[in-house]
Amino acid sequence: MTRFARLSATAIAQEVNAGTTTALAVMEETLARLAAYDAHQPQVWISRASPAALRAAAAAIDARVAAGEHLPLAGVPYAAKDNIDVLGLETTAACPAFGYRPERSATVIERLEAAGAICVGKTNLDQFATGLVGTRSPYGIPRNAYNRDYVSGGSSSGSAVAVAAGLVAFGLGTDTAGSGRVPAAFNHLVGLKPSKGRWSTRGLVPACRSLDCITVFTDALADAEAVDAVLAGFDAADAFSRAPADVPLVGKRIGVPRRDQRQFFGDVQAEYLYERALGVLAGEGTIVEIDIAPLLEAARLLYGGPWVAERTAAVAALLESNPLAIDPVVREVIGPGSTMLATELWNGIYRLAELARVAETMWQGVDVLAFPTTGTTYRVAELLEAPVALNSNLGFYTNFVNLLDMAAIAIPAGARSNATGFGITLIGPAHSDRALIALAGDYLAAADLAPPPPLDLGDRMDTVKLAVVGAHLEGMPLHWQLTSRGATFVGAFTTAPNYRLYAMADSVPPKPALVHSDEGAAIALEVYELDMASFGSFTAEVPPPLAIGTVTLADGSSVKGFVAEPRALTGAEDITHLGGWRAYIASR
Repeated sequence: MTRFARLSATAIAQEVNAGTTTALAVMEETLARLAAYDAHQPQVWISRASPAALRAAAAAIDARVAAGEHLPLAGVPYAAKDNIDVLGLETTAACPAFGYRPERSATVIERLEAAGAICVGKTNLDQFATGLVGTRSPYGIPRNAYNRDYVSGGSSSGSAVAVAAGLVAFGLGTDTAGSGRVPAAFNHLVGLKPSKGRWSTRGLVPACRSLDCITVFTDALADAEAVDAVLAGFDAADAFSRAPADVPLVGKRIGVPRRDQRQFFGDVQAEYLYERALGVLAGEGTIVEIDIAPLLEAARLLYGGPWVAERTAAVAALLESNPLAIDPVVREVIGPGSTMLATELWNGIYRLAELARVAETMWQGVDVLAFPTTGTTYRVAELLEAPVALNSNLGFYTNFVNLLDMAAIAIPAGARSNATGFGITLIGPAHSDRALIALAGDYLAAADLAPPPPLDLGDRMDTVKLAVVGAHLEGMPLHWQLTSRGATFVGAFTTAPNYRLYAMADSVPPKPALVHSDEGAAIALEVYELDMASFGSFTAEVPPPLAIGTVTLADGSSVKGFVAEPRALTGAEDITHLGGWRAYIASR
């Protein structure tokens, strides 16, 4: 196995059961991976089992296999979010003052152990699973595995990064508002959020107990399916457990948000990647635009309604006895629940019941929903400055799912130019879990996505791609403004066929103005890559009436590039027909 290459749970189990490798050999490789990645992001973990304990657990698996047992997850290393009880390890929910030593593992941990999987350790999270960002923990901030300037997503941050970095074959997370889906999208993973009650939540520190689901992050659908096969089942010890059922999708009518209701928060790359995903899905079924206003209203009940009080109830004792032990942002979110009235709760329950009835009607017109997992992503620095508002943006497409008793699976749908992942989520009625996995398989086979980009091991710098169309082209008078900043040439391209190019009047040196137009053409340009500081200093020197905006290339991707204010066209010559600035200069 190549260090940091992702692990396959099904492949490991197959090899261990077949005797072509041993659980102990897999664990030795896992320990080497853990030690190597600790130099990059030790904050992924809150606690880990000792190497001696892990080797002993692996040797016990090998003994069971040698005795003739076939274990569906034989020798598979995994991680558990630190709000799930694991015997022998402290449960903290990312709050040291809350920490305790459980007397027994959670039901899901016991079932995984019986299946031959080995829990390596407990992963970091947004404290008390309150957040979709991964920035609210005293144990540090797990960052996106592919660009450490960006958030990993939360609250199941550490589990997602551990899988993306190839440290374990799968990671358990939890999901109340999207915590098992958002980190999957950002880190190019599959995130299965089962129907409520399908997997036991006994031994889980609750966020909203009536809504919480334990989830799994994997690299491949087959691994998510294998974990579901082990964990799905009624648990009499869990008051919210339900007997699992497998409800098929009747057809392939795929519901998507109406175009005017789609939110990408200025992220044009996410918008493009979603449109591309819909193009793939159109080959798998019929795309049906739906009104998502009722879903969004239900979503607002999660943090703007009485379900906040359910979060408060989960940590009420600590909130009363030692409130300063709680992260200030988390305290700001859950604190208001302590003053909510029973009348507010019942009014919220009544309204949710009405919205659930609307959702039931929705399923008469569509069989499955295909939404962006998130509309955008953010840098860690941005989240620290605006922790509540930006977090809310990330939950736009996720917060309604558990409230309305739906199943969901988040799957990759491409990468942004900054290497962070974009994903879509397939959402179905309760108990459609297996049908969603099958549909996800059809989509991924048809999409034929490129592999994830290289991991960010601290040796990369966040960069910006910049398109130039005139005086900054190679060999032109202002090209030095790029070379002096160490800009790297990416390639020569053309714009999408909806731009016009003008030679501005009285510009020294001569410069063009690129203008978006429905009656345009493809314009030749060059793309360069600069680090963030160099891009900032370059942008500061751009004189009016030019400016830096966003330019769409012929393949549909977007980069930063020169655009022009309307006054730039005063006295300008339309040179669109020449196809580019070089041709214009040659014509002179």
